[in-house]
Amino acid sequence: MTAALALGRALGVPPLVMAELLPIIEAVMVAKLNEQVASGSLERRDV
Repeated sequence: MTAALALGRALGVPPLVMAELLPIIEAVMVAKLNEQVASGSLERRDV
């Protein structure tokens, strides 16, 4: 989360906006990661 806040700060996004967006962003990241794990695309790769 710290990295996401730092990225938002670097892009000029106000912290309150980032706080509102982070749960949505996190949900998408988790869903995509789960898709990759389920498809086996993360095998034999350093993550």
